[in-house]
Amino acid sequence: MTDESNSADESHKTDEEWQRELDAESYHVLREKGTERAFTGAYWDFKDKGVYNCAACGEPLFSSETKYDSGSGWPSFYQPDSPDCVSENADQSHGMLRTEVVCKKCESHLGHVFPDGPPESGLRYCINSAALKFKKEE
Repeated sequence: MTDESNSADESHKTDEEWQRELDAESYHVLREKGTERAFTGAYWDFKDKGVYNCAACGEPLFSSETKYDSGSGWPSFYQPDSPDCVSENADQSHGMLRTEVVCKKCESHLGHVFPDGPPESGLRYCINSAALKFKKEE
């Protein structure tokens, strides 16, 4: 995780800089667009109140208020913390058509969004735990 003084232009870091700052699993997910196995991440069944931040740059991404149990094995949210914190990209990898979710600030891969979420939005933001750093509500 970077500190605030180094986060001015996160998207222009080199792979070597990211590798120094992130643990191996987070690097694989965030920078190589990897996916952790279902039901293995730290936050898939996590219930504390607070904010889920980008594990790469610290940007607030999702609130515990929008987290729900989708049964998928990954942390699931029905909406981002704000419309400006994530971007969505077409993803045709693995022979599927999906919508990738990335941190708008540092362009790190977070997971995917699907149109099978709860009534609040109809969306399921299926996010890797390794892409998140939780900050507990005080």
